[in-house]
Amino acid sequence: MVPPDWIRAVFLTVLLAFQGTVFALQLDVNDEQSIKNAAATTAYNMMSYYHGNESGQTPGKLPDTWWEGGAMFMTLIQYWYWTGDTSYNEVTTQGMLWQKGDDNYFPANDSNYLGNDDQVFWGLAAMTAAELNYPEEDGQPSWLSLAQGVFNTQVPRWDTSSCQGGLRWQIWPYQAGYTTKNAISNGGLFQLAARLGRYTNNDTYIDWAEKIWDWSATTPLLNTNEWNIADTTTTEAQCKDHGDIQWTYNYGTFLSGAAYMYNLTDGADKWKKGLDGLLGSAFQKFFPQEFGGNVMSEISCEPNMMCDRNQDCFKGFLASWLTFATTIAPYTAGEIIPKIQQSALAASKQCSGGSSGTGCGRRWHQAQWDGETSLETDMSALSVFSSNMITHVNQGQGYHGPLTSNTGGTSKSDPNAGTAPKSSPNTLSPITTGDRAGASIITIMFVGGWIAAITWLVYGG
Repeated sequence: MVPPDWIRAVFLTVLLAFQGTVFALQLDVNDEQSIKNAAATTAYNMMSYYHGNESGQTPGKLPDTWWEGGAMFMTLIQYWYWTGDTSYNEVTTQGMLWQKGDDNYFPANDSNYLGNDDQVFWGLAAMTAAELNYPEEDGQPSWLSLAQGVFNTQVPRWDTSSCQGGLRWQIWPYQAGYTTKNAISNGGLFQLAARLGRYTNNDTYIDWAEKIWDWSATTPLLNTNEWNIADTTTTEAQCKDHGDIQWTYNYGTFLSGAAYMYNLTDGADKWKKGLDGLLGSAFQKFFPQEFGGNVMSEISCEPNMMCDRNQDCFKGFLASWLTFATTIAPYTAGEIIPKIQQSALAASKQCSGGSSGTGCGRRWHQAQWDGETSLETDMSALSVFSSNMITHVNQGQGYHGPLTSNTGGTSKSDPNAGTAPKSSPNTLSPITTGDRAGASIITIMFVGGWIAAITWLVYGG
């Protein structure tokens, strides 16, 4: 017997609704288990793109990119901290240690094309592991020492031959971008120095954090009048020009460092002003009123859906750095947490794509999946989902915010990590003008020797 039309209509409506939502990621930010489930699904989807732990592959390495491996592991360490899920700890530790180079995340196989920003992301991942007491392996360098190794190899690159200071984007003169000084390289080292300073209370790190911030403020990279961050400036123009594309992670790295310095200095006015100024700009720029004012958007590439794989990572960094800022500058929580919650709820609606039906798209503000899904979009969504555990934490569950050596951090310091030969194990000498000049001479000699060798091989061999 053929069912009546109304029964068929109801059945079709229910079927279509079921098909449209069965795979969509469900999230209730007021339910701890719901957050953990959403984060676990997204972590699984993200790691389905990773093959570095398989036979014949390179641990810690993603196809056609090196820095994203550090970003991915940083995201997984945060995921472990917020959710307690250890599923990816083994692969995270393997990749983090495999890529450590000479205890400074400057591995020989990749060092000829790396930029300062690439290296610093691995340093920030190691610093995150140290601050959150992520498990360490016997016989391996501590997470803190690996972060120190990155610092120790970057500060000699501080370049006073142009602009009176600053890190160049690229390390070697033969690289495109060598004449650029950019926000993420300088902001990344600033954040790392601030976090090392807070963890160790070593004045060298604290002084460098001050120095990098103050120098940045003399350039368009950190406009402290309007709290605008330019993406780039160039040595040809003595750092007076500015590339003004606006990216979430540039603001995130400077405001995160300012939050650490605020905490370290017991709320010094300089750092409160900096933190407040950058928060205000980040809220205004990256949480557009047209989307309700609480949903994050990568405004420079989302409107035309032209974000590249790097840019698809950026929102996740801002989300996690904003969230941790509430633990070290608690007065910011009232403004930050609603934005993290609403961004996560919006992102969950985008996690309805790909073969799994839960792959995450790019435009969190769009109610339907936008057709894009990747490791990078999953990574950003994972960060914002995990970050929502901030409203469910209590001391009994082991949550503590970023630790220091005086508040329960167990990762051991090696102030000379990543350098050779090592001097006294208990002191870190300030970087001098002579040190920087020596580093420049060594770099020039290295590059000259490299060019001579290649010339001999091509023409004389």
